[in-house]
Amino acid sequence: MSLKKIAVLISGGGSNLQALIDKVHKKSAVIDIVISDEEDAYGLIRAKNNDIETKVISTKSYSSREEFCTALMEEIDKRDISLIVLAGFMKILSKDFMHHFKEKVINIHPSLIPSFCGKGYYGIKVHEKAIEYGVKLSGATVHFADEKADNGPIIIQKSVEVKSDDTPKKLQDRILKIEHEILPKAVELFCEDRIEINERMVVIKDNKGEVI
Repeated sequence: MSLKKIAVLISGGGSNLQALIDKVHKKSAVIDIVISDEEDAYGLIRAKNNDIETKVISTKSYSSREEFCTALMEEIDKRDISLIVLAGFMKILSKDFMHHFKEKVINIHPSLIPSFCGKGYYGIKVHEKAIEYGVKLSGATVHFADEKADNGPIIIQKSVEVKSDDTPKKLQDRILKIEHEILPKAVELFCEDRIEINERMVVIKDNKGEVI
């Protein structure tokens, strides 16, 4: 049976992309293309180093978010893509894009959703707010993306302890390690048809089709 093809959207360094290359590519799925909205994103180099096709689609080339998202849709529609992975992609996608690829887009977020998520919560800011609030646990979440930020059904979450001497950077580094675990796992589950969505509940099955 041929492996399903995925598209990975990035904006920066691409460490989560690297985790997908190491753990998923040509194993449980094939990364067919990596698309960046930034031409100097280091993730593009990671892809090229692994003979993965790349493309830059910049918002600067379009007069509106809708036109930008249409260009993304057209590029992805040229390919037999089963799943789109937002791996540090920093642009908000349009409602039309999300409806077009309904339940085929997943995102990684560096907190335990619904905490510290939504508009304004990205990158180091998430960890600054977690420490400021004084939470004892934080973590990462992989979820289906929809037209609202960090809103779709949750696939996998994993937590880490927030230590009393943590800085936002220390916490970010520890959480990044679990991002590199759970994002490839979520892609593997999707591409092996082991995920079902029941309203907001994501049901995960084992290799025999039994609910875990």
